[in-house]
Amino acid sequence: MSTVDVVDLSRRKVDSIDLPADVFGAAIKGAVLHEAVRLQQAGLRQGTASTKTRGLVSGTGKKPYKQKHTGRARAGSVRSPLWRHGGTTFGPRPRDYRYGMPKQKARGIVRAALSVRASEGGLVILDEMPDFDGKTKTLAKVLDVLGLHAKTLIVTGRDRDRLRRAAANLPGVTVVDPEGINVRDVLLHDVMLMGRRDFTRLQEVWR
Repeated sequence: MSTVDVVDLSRRKVDSIDLPADVFGAAIKGAVLHEAVRLQQAGLRQGTASTKTRGLVSGTGKKPYKQKHTGRARAGSVRSPLWRHGGTTFGPRPRDYRYGMPKQKARGIVRAALSVRASEGGLVILDEMPDFDGKTKTLAKVLDVLGLHAKTLIVTGRDRDRLRRAAANLPGVTVVDPEGINVRDVLLHDVMLMGRRDFTRLQEVWR
């Protein structure tokens, strides 16, 4: 069983804790992780693109001119896709791009993503997550002292509203609660920062 250091706000080691294999030792399969990221991205699509078919465009239903002896091609409607201002053939219509995945498979993929981050040394566990004042400058200073200059995913409880407000203006910094961890966020960020309490909660949720 591998371990990870627990550090203080100066990045000095104060303890070490075990990484449970059932959460941070899952089999890593790139194709499955890719599938999960695509599923999440599909769910983020608005699906509002829309065009009008011949049944939706404005126009009379009357035959524009007689069938024969005009020298022109046959025509039955001014709303035909062949005509200017006619309907669109096979154009996009509003739709929902979301699709599902078995719950146990989805949980397994999250554990695989956490295993990737742990294997790359991307876990930073604080002995205690400090109370923030909601100011971006304060959080930026803490991250700088910790040496976290890469994309950082902060895992903390839902009661940390001031921390979320402070992180809102920092590019590359995202705050999620342990229950809201998802594959895309874990893989998109290089480092995961959390307090010891949140680390314990993370294990309880994803075991």
